[in-house]
Amino acid sequence: MATGVRAVDEQEDEDGEEDEEEDYSFLPLVHDIIKSMDKDSQDVHQELNELKNKFQEMRRLVSTMPGIDRSPEQQQQQLQSLREQVRTKNQLLQKYKNLCMLEIPKE
Repeated sequence: MATGVRAVDEQEDEDGEEDEEEDYSFLPLVHDIIKSMDKDSQDVHQELNELKNKFQEMRRLVSTMPGIDRSPEQQQQQLQSLREQVRTKNQLLQKYKNLCMLEIPKE
């Protein structure tokens, strides 16, 4: 089952997070299908088509995600490389912070 995607904007995160989660959830559609089946409603076919369309939309979104074309091993290698870069940059940043503290004159 898909989960919601958090909004980047703070206000959108507070106001729109629930809406976003519903957009990526199949559960409400499945629930509607079950309710329609219990009532012997003619809407079952419409609900099933909505679910089918939701699956197609999610497949399209997944296929456009960055990194989907890489194998899990390639993704792990890239992750290790990026972590090493962050570690190196943090070390350099700490080094430059220590150097700057000695050179900044107090006013």
